[in-house]
Parts: sequence; C-alpha cells; structure tokens
Amino acid sequence: MKFHNLYSFFFKSTTLCGVVLLSLSSCGSQQSGKGNEVKVWLTKGDESIKLQQQASAGFVNNSDNIQNIEIDETQKFQYVDGFGYTLTGGSVEVINRLSAAKRKALLNELFGNDKNSISVSYLRLSVGASDLDGEVFSYDDLPAGQTDPSLSKFSLARDKDLIAMLKEILAINPEIKIIAAPWSAPVWMKDNGKSIGGSLKPEFYGTYANYFVKYIQGMKKEGITIDAITPQNEPLHPGNNPSLYMPSDQQRDFIKNHMGPAFKANGIKTKIVVYDHNCNKPEYATNILSDPEANKYVDGSAFHLYEGDISALSTVHNVFPDKNLYFTEQWTGAKGTFNEDLNWHTKNVIIGSMRNWSKIALEWNVANDPQYRPHTDGGCTECKGAITVSDSENFTRNVSYYIIAHASKFIPANSQRIGSTQTENLSTGAFRTPAGKIVLIIQNGAQNEEKFNIKYKEKTARVSIPGNSVATYVF
Repeated sequence: MKFHNLYSFFFKSTTLCGVVLLSLSSCGSQQSGKGNEVKVWLTKGDESIKLQQQASAGFVNNSDNIQNIEIDETQKFQYVDGFGYTLTGGSVEVINRLSAAKRKALLNELFGNDKNSISVSYLRLSVGASDLDGEVFSYDDLPAGQTDPSLSKFSLARDKDLIAMLKEILAINPEIKIIAAPWSAPVWMKDNGKSIGGSLKPEFYGTYANYFVKYIQGMKKEGITIDAITPQNEPLHPGNNPSLYMPSDQQRDFIKNHMGPAFKANGIKTKIVVYDHNCNKPEYATNILSDPEANKYVDGSAFHLYEGDISALSTVHNVFPDKNLYFTEQWTGAKGTFNEDLNWHTKNVIIGSMRNWSKIALEWNVANDPQYRPHTDGGCTECKGAITVSDSENFTRNVSYYIIAHASKFIPANSQRIGSTQTENLSTGAFRTPAGKIVLIIQNGAQNEEKFNIKYKEKTARVSIPGNSVATYVF
C-alpha cells in the first residue's frame, strides 16, 4: 500500500481540538428546553484536546454577520451503514495480550453504546490472512503439488481467535455490520503457486466461488453474518504478502459466471462489492457494472485513497446511481503526524467519502504493538493501528481512533446524509440520525480559528473551531 502525503487541514471551534462534530435536535415534536442547544465535541491537531465535549452553543433567531454553514435537510442523500476499522488477525492477537479486565474495557469502549464508548458500527475482515496477520494462511492450505477442487479440507480453524472476539463484539453490539475481503486465494488455485501476486487459474474459478460460499456459510454457523464481500482486496497491487492480481475483466467474468451464480444457487444474501482499491481507477468498477450479466449480481463498489481523488466515488455514482459505494480502507502510518493525519483523513476519508455517496468510512487496522506488528513477511511495516497495545495493562489511542470516533460516536447506522454548505477552509458533512438529531462534522483546513454560524431552519448558532481541528456538533 502506498502512503498518501497528508495535507494540513484545520478546524476551529469551541469544541474538540482537531475535529468537531455537531449534532442538532430536530425541530417539531422535540421542542423542549434543550431543543435549541448545540453540543460540541472537539479534537485539535496539536493533541491538546482529544474528543472532549466543549461548552454548548445555542440557536437564536438573529444572525451575526459572519460566514454561515447552512444545514438543509430537504436535501437528502445516502443512508449510512457505519464507521469503523478492519479487525485483522494481528489486531485480535495484540488485544488478547491485555488482561481480562483491560481487554473487556477496550472492547466495550470501541463497540459499546454508552457515554464512554465510541460506538464503532462497521468492521472489515480478511478472508484468510491479510498482511497484518502474523503469517500467511488460507482456509484450504495443502502441501505443494496438491489440489482440493471439492474443498474437502476447507476449515475456518485458523480464525478461531478472531471468531471468538467477533462473538464478544456482537454481544456488545448485535447490529454491527461486516464486510470481508480476501488478500489471496489458496496458493494451489494460483498460476504462480505463491502467496504473493499471481492470478487465479481459470480452472479454479468455480472452486473459488464455492470457497466464498463456504466462508459465508461457516461464519453464519458461528453466528456471524457477512453483510458484504469483495472478490479481492487491492486487485491491482500484486506485491503485497499475501496478494492476488485480478484485473477488471477477470473479476467481471468471475462474478458473472461463477461467484454470482454460486451465491444465487446457495441462497447467499451477502452483497457482492467490486474493486476494493484506489480512487485513481474508477473505470475498474464501471467496466464490471457495464456488463449486464455481472451487474445484476453486484451491489456496488469499494475504494481506498492511496492514489487518486475521493471524487472518484461520485464518478461511479453518476454513471450507476442505483449501486452503492463503500470506502473500505485508509491507513495512518508510523511517519505521519497526529495533526496531518487527523485533518487529511477527516477531510477526505470521513467527510469526503460521505459527500461522495459512500455508505461507510473505514480506517485500517484496529490494533497492533509499538513496533507495528504483527505483520507478514513482506506485509506493511509502518501501519499504525487505532490502538497500540504496549503490555497486558496498557494501551494507547492513536489518531485513527479519533478520526473514526468523531463520526461513529454520533452517527449511528441508518442515519441519512443531508445538505450542508462548505467554505474555503471548512469541510462539512451533515446527517440526520434515526432519532431525529442533526449531526455536523466540520474540519478546519486553516491554521487559524474560524468563526461561523450554523444556520438551520432560519435559526443560527454562533460557534468557532480552532485551526487544525475537527469538531462534531449535535442538536
């Protein structure tokens, strides 16, 4: 994966340092003493404030003569499925190093729904090993020279610890949704016989389709529903370990002739999502969606942003408005700064993906150790988890924890994005929650404080956001 240079974007507000999240209570039946109160949470790029609630603001009928951010709930866009991370095998390994009490507290903090939790609502899994597992494996590994077309040796045993943790997470949040992606097919299905690179042999297309069926059915038996799946993580990046090269034409043919029919024949309801790679190649997705036979099996397409521009999601949406979009991965790295990562990721991954029709926004891995392990030989050596687990009693919350928390804590599944204006320095995303609240995330791309009015239904609330900050406003 390529590390994207981060721009410096800053927010100003009387809320959290770095990122501000704003939520407004809907008018109408919720007219109460607190109906005009704007609650604010702030994160600052200098790390002096992290997801801290600030003094509330109030709505008034008059407006100060300063810039406005207007909320228009008559403009309605996509519904949101959630915000979160990839639960890698390595993440499970390091979280399991915590003492029982610390481990339980961390899982509740990440996935719970109380005031001390950030309410992560969406997870990504790897089908078999990702490069952030301790070693490479698939669910049907064989001695060299052997094949298993009937998948008689298929087993999820290597994921027993991940499955156990998923069950705990589902006990905390039974509604959490999951998307999964393989980094590679079993090596005996590949034309180079290796975990790195190579392509799927045509004679194993049908077998590989059944591999996905067995995975989904096996997880279901464990009480884990896979809501969506992509045929291949980063199909145009065959240099990772593990990885598989799958050009668009191959993925199209695999879906329309094998994976789609296999899902249909077995009553699999899991959504098929194509591509799962960078924003510089939206034509990968549109090529598949332009094929009528493939199209009927495809729910949408998934993107990362190590190359290209986040507007690529809208490029696909504009051609295929009936297909969903998913933003599935962006990593923060060992060499990045909190300030740069907070602001660039909030602007592009959170606000940017949402303003370009994505149903989800996911950062990369949940957790690793201080040396950015575990990872495979040849896997990512600089990927920083949302959490760093130092020892059995200590863990640290990193920048991607706050990037996601500013959205996940306040915007539950089935919220709907609504209209919000932006300014030269203020990037915004607004949402109406199922409970009728309005949530506004703002990122200040300037170095200095920005004062502005939140304008909603002819009323205004005067607020400010510090430079290099993100805030969430709720009312």
